[in-house]
Amino acid sequence: MKVTLMVADVVDHTNYIAKSRASIEALKSANLLKSVSINALILGESGVGKQTLARHISSAPIVDASSFNDLLALIETNHTLIVKNFHKITNYKKLRVALDVYKTRIIATSNVHIDETIIDDFFSLKILIPPLRERQEDIAPLMEKFALEARLMFDDAYGDSLSLESIVPDVSKNCYSLRRSVYNAYLMNSFGEEEILTMMQNFLFNRIGGRNDYRDLLYLFDVPMIKSGYAKFGSQLAISEKFGLNRNTLRKKINDYKDRLTLD
Repeated sequence: MKVTLMVADVVDHTNYIAKSRASIEALKSANLLKSVSINALILGESGVGKQTLARHISSAPIVDASSFNDLLALIETNHTLIVKNFHKITNYKKLRVALDVYKTRIIATSNVHIDETIIDDFFSLKILIPPLRERQEDIAPLMEKFALEARLMFDDAYGDSLSLESIVPDVSKNCYSLRRSVYNAYLMNSFGEEEILTMMQNFLFNRIGGRNDYRDLLYLFDVPMIKSGYAKFGSQLAISEKFGLNRNTLRKKINDYKDRLTLD
């Protein structure tokens, strides 16, 4: 009997975080697989946590299916293997024979659709992991975990002053992009004036060389100033008063940058 589970796996490199209903079900399934010696396939986009879920099931060696000879060699010496990128297997028939001969169990992962006949031949359990954008309950605890990672990585500097609520989570590439958005926010929160000036200098050094560079690159100052003004003061009138800018001048700048940078 083949079983297909729709699960949400929200994991990092050390823990499985289960807040959504689907994540809790995934954890139950993974715990079951710890005690049942059957082959399982975990499917989902890159960054959804397939390999970490596999590691939660077993601490077996991990091998990439694209290294087929290495995979065959490891089958001979291991009772269980984690095989990532299972869709890259070059000879399914030879793999089937090797698994039968050495009685090796595999926990496989793939971010590409695999033919159902192949799945039925190798696996008793299939777990489908939806993307993080469909698991909203899991985003906040993941951000907390990534923030803790950042604090440990950067010696806890400036961590207390960073509010996760101020971060716009990027889940376009699942946990990869979400972790990056938290790390970037942590780093930017730690920058002082000298770091910002140095960063701008390095950025501009690689872009200047034209006749109108000063005018063309002035938006790098204007846009963040206007955006921060909106965030802090709330209106064009207040911004013009606080910045000492003529309202017409401010309005012209906003119109100049609005289409290009989607400035409200």
